[in-house]
Amino acid sequence: MKTVRQLLDVKGREIHSVTSDTTVYDALAIMADKHIGALLVIDAGQLVGIFSERDYARSIVLKGKSSKNTPVKEIMTPQHCLITVTPDNTVSDCLNLISNKRIRHLPVLEDGKVVGILSIGDIVKETIAYQQFLIEQLENYIRG
Repeated sequence: MKTVRQLLDVKGREIHSVTSDTTVYDALAIMADKHIGALLVIDAGQLVGIFSERDYARSIVLKGKSSKNTPVKEIMTPQHCLITVTPDNTVSDCLNLISNKRIRHLPVLEDGKVVGILSIGDIVKETIAYQQFLIEQLENYIRG
């Protein structure tokens, strides 16, 4: 199975981020524009958290806060709670983390610096492709 590095080489390493002082409304506008479900929160080049649709639903809508007046830092998942991976982890490692920790996004860090992000969709897509490859190999072996 591929490593995170190999997956990022194919998928790309584009990172969408905001600062912790960005309003929730502005962060949501970026997410809608980019068709993504989460943004990394980066201050002064350091990953300080992640802001996701789940954070919004649980901390703005349900608590009656205003997305136009609330900074991301008030509702983001902070850095000390983040689950991250390195480029040397395997896609299987990521699948296990996403499944066991019930998360949807994995920031990829190398030497403490963000080098990418993987979503549950990226991981599932690669897992299906790998399984299809194995099936084809087995079919070819059986056919001789």
